[in-house]
Amino acid sequence: MSVETGSVLEPVRRATFGDQLRRNAARLPDRAAIVALDTPLDRRIVLTYRQLNEKVNRLANSLAARGVGVGDIVATMGHNTAESVIAFWASAKLGAAVTGVNYTFTAREIHYQLEHSEAKVLVCEDAFVSKIDSLEEPLPNLLLRIVNDAYTDTAPPAWERLSTLIDEGDDSEPDVEVDELALGIIPYTSGTEALPKAVAIPQRNYFVSMIPSYVTGIGLIEDDVWYYTMPFHTIAGMGMQIALLCLGNTIVLPFVVEARKALQAFIDEKVTVVGQTPTFYLQVIQAVGFENVDLTRLRRAITYGGTMPRAMFEAFAKVSPDLEWVTLWSQSELTQTPTVGRFRSLDDIPGGDPAWIGRPTAQLEVRVVDPDGNDVSEGELICRSPGVMRGYHRNPEKTAEVLRDGWLHTGDNVRIDESGNLFFMDRQKDMIKTGGMNVSSVEVERVLYQHPSVLEVAVVGVADDYWSQLVTAFVVLRRGAVIDVELLRSFCKEQLAGYKVPKAVHVVEALPKDTQGKILKRELRLGSLPAAPASTP
Repeated sequence: MSVETGSVLEPVRRATFGDQLRRNAARLPDRAAIVALDTPLDRRIVLTYRQLNEKVNRLANSLAARGVGVGDIVATMGHNTAESVIAFWASAKLGAAVTGVNYTFTAREIHYQLEHSEAKVLVCEDAFVSKIDSLEEPLPNLLLRIVNDAYTDTAPPAWERLSTLIDEGDDSEPDVEVDELALGIIPYTSGTEALPKAVAIPQRNYFVSMIPSYVTGIGLIEDDVWYYTMPFHTIAGMGMQIALLCLGNTIVLPFVVEARKALQAFIDEKVTVVGQTPTFYLQVIQAVGFENVDLTRLRRAITYGGTMPRAMFEAFAKVSPDLEWVTLWSQSELTQTPTVGRFRSLDDIPGGDPAWIGRPTAQLEVRVVDPDGNDVSEGELICRSPGVMRGYHRNPEKTAEVLRDGWLHTGDNVRIDESGNLFFMDRQKDMIKTGGMNVSSVEVERVLYQHPSVLEVAVVGVADDYWSQLVTAFVVLRRGAVIDVELLRSFCKEQLAGYKVPKAVHVVEALPKDTQGKILKRELRLGSLPAAPASTP
């Protein structure tokens, strides 16, 4: 019997984003798919799965009539809104890949992504249209500019209105042959070392890797209600909404993330799951009235992208004693296929080590190797998974560098124990080289987080003529705390070898962060303090 191979185009067997949204519209027509909060018009917008699918179809058919189709690239730029979700899924139904542009980018950064991605369409929030119109360099591939006019009633010259395109389109399913191997998203990495890399991810990767790994690893269920703070221009923001809407979850979208409003939304919208970097949780526990809020309905809190501060676990334990925490690690290059660890308190973590990032999910195979490729207990994490990216868009050299010898080389250093537990040590590029010795910035941060006065900390290597790099700590204190920096250094000396102890400690009011709340260590290395140093005795 012969077996057909190659493209999967026929709806009878394929797995695409658009197919799954259509199925959910049929089986869960009246369930809320999107709940948008705190919009500029102060409206609460609810779209059921039926309504979302109808609007997606209308927009997709309007875009198809303007020449958008399989293989094209659609860029979106703006806050997390219902309209952004509609634009994403309409593009997916046409077989067009989506790349999200960070609206805080400079003109140079915006132009680079639009030019490099070869975006044919841009859907831009009205507040940021002027950023696009002021670009001086040409964008010959950008043929269609659409303004998300949900909060205005006009469009600038040369721009089409998103609302008009949705209203004019037919709500029937688009007649397009979409291959499940077609590119789904092209997220851009943070670009800490050079220009950002564009990660090419097929739609298929989500169905065979990311979605099942999150269901089994984190324990997601169809009835979950997510408080969704991850920006759509990131892999976390684009990727998680794909997974959740494919599962039939409800996504609660705040227009702007503010701690007190987040607390109220947890209650009003009956939120069961939230996921963000530790920075978000630290902001929430400092919100006025946090200690009196009933968060017993919240069953999962996911944290990633930074060291886990003891303060956030202690505070949440008082208002939600049954809350299960989930720590995870992944990369864009893996379509977010993660390692996962679940726990209720720090006492549940293997060895009590907050560097724990859990164990690989069923869709992830890992090794820890030295520079010669030998298996070791501490070294670089390399991976295999059906979620591995197709490659870096328009960058075959970098693709070959990362995908070699049959493995994805992550550039992350970890430790693995006899039970297969993984502990994050540091990004290789964040290792500090001081006086001929290597220092893990994360190891030093973990020690400083143990001090009762410390709320947040970032440790970096600052260039120095003698030491090559100085181990330098930037510390945010808990509310009302004061401490002499030499006492913090002495605290480190009790637990760290002398060469690992920070030679400089700066107490600051805040740390520079990106739109996800991840600390921007590159700015600290360059001496860009985000605020005037707080006074110390």
